[in-house]
This record gives sequence, structure tokens and C-alpha cells, in this order.
Amino acid sequence: MWIATTEHCKQIDRRASEEFGVTAKVLMERAGLAVFDVVKELLPHGGRITVFCGKGNNGGDGFVVARLALDHHYMVDCLVAAEEASLTPEAHEQMRIARAQGVQPIFFTDARWHRKTEALGCRDLIVDALLGTGARCEVKGCIKDSIQLMNRSGVPVVSVDVPSGICCDTGEELGESVWAFRTVTFGLPKKFLFEGIGLEHSGYWTVSEIGIPAALLNEPTSARLVDCDWVSNLLPERLKASHKGENGSILIVAGSRNMRGAASLSAKAAVRSGAGLVTVAGIPDVLNAVAANVPEAILLPLDEVDGVISPDAAATVLKNQSKYHAALFGPGLTHDRPVLDFLARVWSEWDRPCVVDADALNAVGQGVKLPRVECVLTPHPGEMSRLLHCSVAEIQSDRFRTVTQAVEELGRCVLLKGPYTIVGEPGQPMIVNCTGNPGLASAGMGDVLGGMIATLLGQDMPGYYAASCGMYWHGMAGDICATEIGPIGYSASDVADALAKARCRIVSACHRK
Repeated sequence: MWIATTEHCKQIDRRASEEFGVTAKVLMERAGLAVFDVVKELLPHGGRITVFCGKGNNGGDGFVVARLALDHHYMVDCLVAAEEASLTPEAHEQMRIARAQGVQPIFFTDARWHRKTEALGCRDLIVDALLGTGARCEVKGCIKDSIQLMNRSGVPVVSVDVPSGICCDTGEELGESVWAFRTVTFGLPKKFLFEGIGLEHSGYWTVSEIGIPAALLNEPTSARLVDCDWVSNLLPERLKASHKGENGSILIVAGSRNMRGAASLSAKAAVRSGAGLVTVAGIPDVLNAVAANVPEAILLPLDEVDGVISPDAAATVLKNQSKYHAALFGPGLTHDRPVLDFLARVWSEWDRPCVVDADALNAVGQGVKLPRVECVLTPHPGEMSRLLHCSVAEIQSDRFRTVTQAVEELGRCVLLKGPYTIVGEPGQPMIVNCTGNPGLASAGMGDVLGGMIATLLGQDMPGYYAASCGMYWHGMAGDICATEIGPIGYSASDVADALAKARCRIVSACHRK
């Protein structure tokens, strides 16, 4: 499913009318019906609802909802945060139809407005149809007042297309914004669902089909949402006659005296992801921990200095690199000077696909040149800020823009971690993840993901696809843990242990279709 911008939405609406004869009125009717279906889902036995309408087409959708709700015997208040004369022609037409069928629109200048808003906390549900995807300026006046009233009411809010006060293209808040319990967006998902305040204020969101022709919805944009079928079709199959050497030999260069667990987590993830052979290269303390936790791993001892890998250990790694199909560099290495020198020496001659994660990313931020091979960089926002030399706030203010910038500057596949992880690569649309949950926000989860992506690289999957499939698979394992263990408190080891089950679920879901 492609992800739309405001401009793309405008073009789709225009072309739906001009090329396919699907008028704005038809789309408005179907949008209102889609929202009313959610109202019925939340209040199946009727109830008291308040619909806040604005002056534009979003308000027109709200008038349709109010009319349908009244027709189905809901108690409906319809509050209009605009003057009647300022309504767009389409919204005015829907208001006229709703009024003719018994809805009583109450404009903010009406004396009844204050009385109705004072009793807002006694309603069962609020529908927010104030502002649509075109909102750009800071909210003011009665729109701002209406948003504050909704947020203070304590009543669940269903937002129409976008929570009012959220910028559709960045997810930023335009001064004030509705905190929705549910958002019903139309046709295609929009960027605000995946970043900024919009990510939080959208609540549980769904995309409703409202009659926009499939030909328009299937046109590529700059980003798309990954899905189970796509991942299932890409995950490598294992031949019946294969042996371990044909299923990926993975090298993991990780760990230091004070961070020994990272190597074990990455190695466990690689094993659980189906790697045929997993080798961990590290200092003795790290290898002792790996031997105790991941007995399947092969150990490659490296010289150390002051508890980290010695620069002289580069020769050992390079001597053995022909044994491996792919590598992971970074988890738990630290970015002490010896480690930077070690990575600079290894990468100057490294010739295998690799994942660059954690402290290896910090090394890149400090000037160590990436190897001249296919790389997948997997930063979290803090690491990305060091790579791009900007603040975390700037990174998070527009994550799509950030990934585009990183891909342009680094020329490699980049995976920006976080809620709705994003993958980008030169010449490819960005891929946005839709699996995972807040329980994944804990130590070691990135080490697991790194081991997974390295495994897929080692099984001949190109980096862009390895990163995209890896993040979806990783999030699915987290979702299994949240269901079976609890939404908060499961560990990175639990996620690694759930990888085999998650893969089975992905493949089985596709086959059932």
C-alpha cells in the first residue's frame, strides 16, 4: 500500500472526478459512511454522539456522519466551528441535506453552542471533522477552542481522515491537535500516521476504501507500507537437499569487556533466523559469554587492548573473510580509539555484504570510511544524528526527510529505527514497517535485528529487501511476545526466541490466502 502526501491526495481526488467520473459528492458520501461504520462498531446499540464540523470537505464528511447517525436513531449534536456563509459549496450541500433530514447544525455564534459544549463530557462519542489533510497553518479561534473542548472532555474521539490540528505531511502539531481514539483515513495511509505528534494522536487507525479507482491508488509514491504477502514472497526458501554451508555463513564482529551480551543476542538472532553457520569474532571475555549462551556459534578470538578489540586484530578478520557470506559489525564494540582503527583497517579491504550497526555507526560518524561493498546501515535516531551531524529533534521532526537525506549523503541502504521503522535506498521508494509495539523499546532489540538482516544478506538477499523483510519479521516476533508474555517487559532474548514462530506465521498467512 502506497503512502500519500497532501498533494498526492489532491491529485487523486481531482483525477477521480475528471478521469473516472467519481465526484467529490460521491467520495464525501462514502467517507461519511466509512466513519459511521466505525461509530456503529464502537456504539453498536446506539448512543449520544457529537459531530464537530469545519467549513471544508472534512466538515462535509461530518455532516454525512451526523445525518446517518440520526437516521439510525443515535442522539446527535452537530456543532459547526465556522460561519454558515464560509462553508465550501460541497460542505454547504451536505449541511443542507443533513438539515432537511432532521439534523440541527449549531454554529459557534449560536447561543446554544456554549450549552452544548458544556455538556460534552456526557456524550458517548465525538466525531472530529474540523480540518482535513490540507491544514497547514496554526489553528486559531473556534477551531482551536473546539479541539481543546474535545481533548478535555474525556470522551473517545473518532477523527475523520486526520486528527484536526495535525500536519498531514510531517505529523507535526499546528499549535493544538485532537488526541483521537480512532482515526479513519481514506484511500491511502498518509505520512502523519508514522511520525511526529500524529503518530500518537491518531490512536488506532484504519484505511477505508471510499470508491477511489484502484488505478489511482496503485500509482507509486515516494514511500509504501510493507505487508505480509510482500515479505513472505521474498523470504528465502530452504531446499530439501541443502546443507549448512548453503544457508549463509555469517560473521558477527561485536562486544567488549563491559558489553558482552550484544554479541550473544546478535548470534542467537542469526541462528533463529536460519543462518547455516554463525561465527562471532571478539575478545576472550565476549567469546566466553557467547559460548555460554549460544553454543551453536563458532568462535573467532581477537586480540584485545584495554577491554576492546585491538587494531592488530584486523589481520585475523581479513584472513578469514572468504569463509563468510555476510557480516554484522558494531553491537557492543564501543567507539574507543582502538576500535576505530580496527574498523578502518578491516573496512579498507572488506569485500562481503555487511550490516553496520551501533558503535560501528558511531565510527562512521567520526570519519571511518564505510567498506566499498553493499552495506545496510541501521541507526536509531541518536546514531542517525551523529551520522548527519544534526539534533535528534531534527531527525524526528520529519523521519521521511531524514531517511532521504541519509540515503543521499551516504549512498547506502539506511534503516531508521523507531515506531514505524523506515528503510531507504538510492533509486528505491522508502519502505515503512507496520509490525511491532512499544515493548520493543528496550535494550538489545537492535542487536537482534542486526543479526537477522545479516542472515538475510548472507542468504543472497539484496540489502534493501533484507532490511525491509528483517524489520517486518522482527516486529512480528515482538508482537508475538507482547501477546504471549505481555506488552511490556519481554526481552531481546525473548524476541530472538520468537523468530522461528514469527517466520512461520508470516509464511502461513500468505499461503492461507
